[in-house]
Amino acid sequence: MDYISSTIYGIIQGLTEFLPVSSSAHLALLPHFMHIKDPGVTFDLAMHIGTALAILLYFRKMVYELISATWSWVILQKENSHPQRYYALNMIIATLATVVMVLIVKKAASEYGRSPEMIVFNLFVFGVLMYIADNLSKSNADLEMKNFQWKASLAIGLFQAFAIFPGVSRSGSTLTISRFMHLTREEATRFSFLLAVPIIFGGMLEHIPALVRGEESFDVIACTIGIAISFLTGLLTIHFFLGIVKKVGLSVFAVYRVIFSVVVYWIVIKTH
Repeated sequence: MDYISSTIYGIIQGLTEFLPVSSSAHLALLPHFMHIKDPGVTFDLAMHIGTALAILLYFRKMVYELISATWSWVILQKENSHPQRYYALNMIIATLATVVMVLIVKKAASEYGRSPEMIVFNLFVFGVLMYIADNLSKSNADLEMKNFQWKASLAIGLFQAFAIFPGVSRSGSTLTISRFMHLTREEATRFSFLLAVPIIFGGMLEHIPALVRGEESFDVIACTIGIAISFLTGLLTIHFFLGIVKKVGLSVFAVYRVIFSVVVYWIVIKTH
């Protein structure tokens, strides 16, 4: 992959990872629009690492508190000793639920997930669900994570797993189910972003053995560019997205998903 393509991929990843519009869909469809080779899973993963680092830096205070809470609760076994204990517990439950569900649907995603038809379907359906969830919860979305039950976190984790299919959107799926459960937009967004970190690094660990064995090749410089660009773009996107969600909500992104799905259908599917 040339370095200009790496830069373009990095920018798109940094923008779309945090916007609930499906970064994987945009990245998977990019070769159809730019006529460049699909970089594959390894390069996709490298750019996700860049966005994960952006989350860690932007929410560094919250991340430190969650690590401290988990350490105090799990290692030191001090119950109710940290104010973020229940937040950390909700993250653990959601993450474990995601891992289990991904193992169940992974084969189907690898066989059918990256086809343009499936991407269009996911963009449209989950866009409609997001619109309904955000508008349905406008009047009574007042829950915060400290009042969130473990069953709700379990549902968020299970729903997040379907983001393995391009077009679903990891942030979009978690935000949608969170809004259906009346979690505030601010809390839903923060929880969604933080949930990305263990999932992304878990995916990285999964691919390390294949890289060591030489089963998956990659361009070191191209991956480095992708990580750097997605990191910088991701930082800016997080900052602006938090403000947009608070003032406008998710409806604008839901409408974009539906329009984008129609555009993809006509350009990629209908003309081929």
